[in-house]
Amino acid sequence: MVDFEALGGINEDIYAWLQIPGTMVDYPVLQHPSDDAYYLNHTAEHTAGLPGSIYSESVHPKDFSAVNTVLYGHNMKNGTMFGSLHEYEEQEFFDENPYIYIFCPDRTFVYEIFAASKFSDAYLPDYCDCEQEDGFDAYIRAIKEGAYCWNDEVEVPFGSRVLTLSTCVAGEGESRFLVTAVLADEYEKEP
Repeated sequence: MVDFEALGGINEDIYAWLQIPGTMVDYPVLQHPSDDAYYLNHTAEHTAGLPGSIYSESVHPKDFSAVNTVLYGHNMKNGTMFGSLHEYEEQEFFDENPYIYIFCPDRTFVYEIFAASKFSDAYLPDYCDCEQEDGFDAYIRAIKEGAYCWNDEVEVPFGSRVLTLSTCVAGEGESRFLVTAVLADEYEKEP
């Protein structure tokens, strides 16, 4: 259970909670109302510097209704934030840890991971127009081309809602590491 009332007392920009079983990822998700880069270098408690926070930009609705919602987090050497995502480069880990959970005040989203990929440092919201079928298909193809691991059994047709987790690749400023998942289920919170 996530106590969003208590989290709101810490920071009103917290709008969701991200959890990936089998990893160290178990964090609030934030979105600053006017500065998309604020949480790159600020914690949920507004402390400046690393490790920053897990965050989205204002281009992404906080209800996860976008075709492709991108969440960002630092690749911390100690495995915190999105540092442990790099474990998805290994097939066995990829196969054994397929789900991402997003808890919101009114519902829970369950995503199934279909790719762990090395990608360019292109700005993902502008990379392709995922609202159009050609753009969506191009994005999925580009992810597959750079995939360390890919699950062919997970279908990702146009019209799907995708979650992309983006972090750095150590020593490679021109690259990003992406873990990409498709919405598999959604549960409304019981009153």
